[in-house]
Amino acid sequence: MMKMVLNRWFLSTLLMCVTLCSSSGVFAASYRRPNIVLILTDDLDIAIGGLNPLNKTKKLIGDAGISFTNAFVASPLCCPSRASILTGKYPHNHHVINNTLEGNCSSKAWQKSEEATTFPALLHTYAGYQTFFAGKYLNQYGHAEAGGVEHVPPGWNYWVALEKNSKYYNYTLSVNGKAQKHGAEYSKDYLTDVLANMSLDFLQYKSNYQPFFMMVSTPAPHSPWTAAPQYQDRFNTTKAPRDPNFNIHGKDKHWLIRQAKTPMTNSSIQFLDDAFKKRWRTLLSVDDLVEKIVKRLEVRGELDNTYIFFTSDNGYHTGQFSLPLDKRQLYEFDIRVPLMVRGPNIKPNQTTQMLVANVDLGPTILDIAGYNVNKTQMDGMSFLPVMEGNINSTSWRTDILVEYEGEGSNVSDPACPLLGPGVSECFPDCVCEDSYNNTYACVRTVAPSANLQYCEFDDNEVFVEVYNVTADPFQLTNIAKTIDQEVLEKMNHRLMMLQSCSGQSCRTPGVYDPRYKFDPRQMFPHHSHSWRLSRLRKTTK
Repeated sequence: MMKMVLNRWFLSTLLMCVTLCSSSGVFAASYRRPNIVLILTDDLDIAIGGLNPLNKTKKLIGDAGISFTNAFVASPLCCPSRASILTGKYPHNHHVINNTLEGNCSSKAWQKSEEATTFPALLHTYAGYQTFFAGKYLNQYGHAEAGGVEHVPPGWNYWVALEKNSKYYNYTLSVNGKAQKHGAEYSKDYLTDVLANMSLDFLQYKSNYQPFFMMVSTPAPHSPWTAAPQYQDRFNTTKAPRDPNFNIHGKDKHWLIRQAKTPMTNSSIQFLDDAFKKRWRTLLSVDDLVEKIVKRLEVRGELDNTYIFFTSDNGYHTGQFSLPLDKRQLYEFDIRVPLMVRGPNIKPNQTTQMLVANVDLGPTILDIAGYNVNKTQMDGMSFLPVMEGNINSTSWRTDILVEYEGEGSNVSDPACPLLGPGVSECFPDCVCEDSYNNTYACVRTVAPSANLQYCEFDDNEVFVEVYNVTADPFQLTNIAKTIDQEVLEKMNHRLMMLQSCSGQSCRTPGVYDPRYKFDPRQMFPHHSHSWRLSRLRKTTK
């Protein structure tokens, strides 16, 4: 029944679209342009084995194209990261700072200032693409104060969006602005499969006279980690990886990391091991979804003219530095994500270490569509030349910005009174994953001569963390107090510049780029940031 209703909806909407497009003559010039698919997972890491269950995905996208080993997010949290994907902007420019309505997640202010210029809206309005969205959009989407499920963002022909945050059963979808409620019956309601089926319906009933952009945003592997019934007994003996940073004290790190109890309690370890295998189980349905979409494109003869991107909105941790499980931290496990792409002119079986960020997805997809990215206000840059082998690492960018604004409660947690107010995301044994002064910004550098992370916290200490990721891939040793002072000063100024950048100024040469010029007076004539540098010297010597 659901499929019949959906098919009628697609047909009626498509007939309208084909009529309009035919009368305007849009399709005549654009039908040969490539199609684009973006598959976005929720909380999928790469550092702790997140790709292991995704064998079909690795074969059909990674082996068939290019895999990026240095793909990062602009912020390690769902809503700010998703806003960066949609806008191509860093958080300080799109102003989504957390997952709440007050933090601008899907708020009226966001809708007014950013939604009309997201890359899908530009694809639709200016590049003549038909557009399809299915899945989780932004965490507060569908909130009554944000227009409810009736709100359909500009630029989408077909809109199937999850109300609020990830679920697998008992959820509401906005189907082109109309609420569609789902229950708990696997065959009709399991969200990952529903998204797969709706994606196949779109491919079946879309217009063949225009290129298409399709964004499928899965709930997996986000909590509550509900697996499909056929996968509930998989990975029974799997445990979270015991990497060198597992269950150890982050003694030289920010206070929030230092407060984690080490060693972790047996109950915490059991809980995170259980969560780890549940996450993997949910990913088996994502693997099926990818296979269904790729095979359908192949059967339709459209695969060779379609770019397929596979990525995540942030990484994840399970026990690293004795933090039970979450994202939000500045370390590789939370900021580095999978990114695999296949498509025309991308040779198979490629792996690149060149540095990309999720603010680059929009510019890259617009570039593929033939839209001039310089017409936008986007901070990212197109990595299409990297995928096509038209650029080498010496001329590619060397750094990106990571920003996060911590959240904390105004009152003490009754279960953990000694911690006081200002913390959040606390576990039963009073280990908290976030606080209001867990607010930081980082320069993540990947260059032929350096693989470095430099971070500053916006707290009373102006706490600094620096890691040589080549020598110390698990980020065990903070070298802020031993690194050369000149490097420290250059990175401090580079960070301040990136935190105030917009558009083209976000793409200027980094500290380890041969074209980099260090002149703090020229960059900051008003000395507005000098207090930070002087305090930085005091705290790092």
